[in-house]
Order: sequence, then C-alpha cells, then structure tokens
Amino acid sequence: MLAAGEKGTAKEQYRNAQKAAQLMVEIVKKGYELIIVHGNGPQVGNILLQMEAAATTIPALPLDVCDAMTEGSMGYMLERAILNELRKRSIDKEVTTVLTQVVVDREDKAFQKPTKPIGPFYNSFRAGQLKRENKWQMVEDAGRGFRRVVPSPLPIDIIPKRAIRAMVEKGIIVIAAGGGGIPVFINSSGLVEGVEAVIDKDHASALIAREARADLFIILTGVDRVMENFGRPDAQPIACMDMEKARKMLEQGQFPAGSMGPKITAAIDYIRGGGREVLITSAEKLKAALADRSGTKIVRGTSAPVVIENLSGEMQ
Repeated sequence: MLAAGEKGTAKEQYRNAQKAAQLMVEIVKKGYELIIVHGNGPQVGNILLQMEAAATTIPALPLDVCDAMTEGSMGYMLERAILNELRKRSIDKEVTTVLTQVVVDREDKAFQKPTKPIGPFYNSFRAGQLKRENKWQMVEDAGRGFRRVVPSPLPIDIIPKRAIRAMVEKGIIVIAAGGGGIPVFINSSGLVEGVEAVIDKDHASALIAREARADLFIILTGVDRVMENFGRPDAQPIACMDMEKARKMLEQGQFPAGSMGPKITAAIDYIRGGGREVLITSAEKLKAALADRSGTKIVRGTSAPVVIENLSGEMQ
C-alpha cells in the first residue's frame, strides 16, 4: 500500500491498492473464498507523526485507536479497489472491511520488555518529556534520535471471529485484522480493553486462518521462495517441505527472527492448529505460485519430501 520512495498520498496508496486487487481477484478466480490481512506500519507511523506535529493543539490518541483508524482507511481503499476489479471482470461478489479486535494476554512476557519501535524520532529533550508525561519507554536508535518502543504480544483470540467466518461462508470477501488487528485484552471483570501494543500480522493472519478453517494460508513477502542458507553462496530455493522440516530448520537458525522467522512460525502454528497448506511467495509470483510454478509450500504430512530447486531451475 505504500512503496519505498513514495510520500504516502491517498492517490499513491489507492494506486497500490488497485495492483493488490488484481492479485486478490486471481485467487477468487481459482474458486477460493477470501480473507485479506494487510500491514499498516507506515500508515500508523504517519498518524503518529501527525499527532506529534499537532501535540500542542490536539490531544494524542492511543495506539489501539490509531490501529483502528488505519483498518478503516486502508480497508476502504482495498475494498473499493477489489470491488471495482470484480466489476471489471463481471464477478458478482461483495467486499467488506471488519474492524478486528485481536485479544492478547495481559501477562504475556512481551509486556515486561517492549521491543517494537514505533512512530517518529525524538531528540533527547522531547523523549525525556514524553517518558515522564506518558510513561512511555524510549530507546536511542543508532544515533538518529529516540523512539518509543511498545510490546508485541502473541494473539490468542479474534473478535468477531464468528462474524468473519459467517461472511466468508456466504461468499463475501473479508478484509480483517489490518496491521495485525486492534490489540485488546480481557480485564478482571471480563470486559474488553484496548492496549498499546503491536501485533505481528503474520501471527494474526495464522490465527484468523485457523479460526476460519481456511484450506490455504498465503503469506506474501519480498522473495519468490523460501531459501535454505539464505544469503550464502550455497543458497537454494525450497519448493515444498512439511511442517516438521520447517520447524527443524527454524530451530537451526535458517529463518532469522527479523525476516522469514515470523512467517515460518505463523505457518507452523496454522498447520498445527488444523490448517492444511501454506504458500509463501512474492506478490509478483503469486499467479505462478497458485499454478505450482513458484513459491514455497509448507504442508502437514510428515511424509512430504523437501523439494529444493537449484538456481538453474532443476528439481533435486
């Protein structure tokens, strides 16, 4: 929705939404019902920048409300783009955006040690002021200034999961849990409260895929296929592997936490929770991956071989 080098204008984001819509409709044409989860990092960052610029005139909003704002605005752009693409192809389907609250455990260890940087860079004076006034945790970032850090707890439940599943079963395309969803927790009275945190969108997507009983969980990323020995001279793309092999490679450090690690973990969680198949690929190769000509599949069966394609395109 916001490519490198872009300013983040509504026109730019809608143009990118149109490109995404073309990919999403390819999935619909394959006969699948569809749930879409998108990121929101740059968009939330821009909202936080706007609030800092207007700090002396307009009260700041908490992070969960900012997440809700991006779910609505980005959902609208995606919804309109997908609906128009469906109409161009004479496909009669509805599209809707669901503001999705994602439940986390208030006792999650992530709350004891926040690590996720968000928002603008501050000078030391402003950082100290915000730390005192808002009780924020601030960290210095490579000489560029100070940034706020927040927890990134694991999602444990989806609100409203039954509504999402019901809409999908009725053939409605659902856009849900944008940016990983709006983080909430259940308080001691059993009521829902917002919490300032960031939920990893891959983990939120895996949870929604399990709850909706999805047959296929697709993770779009920056590479065409998952690589064994990524970044090394002997790197090889993986076409297919089972969940157990993926888990072992994760434990061996093949998939770092800052890149492919969360995606592999999400894939394992989805299959362990009853899912059938995960496809990891780039947006550019999605159509080919749906035809088994690209991408990496992670499947349930322990008998599935690891299929490695060497750089000449030959299977091993």
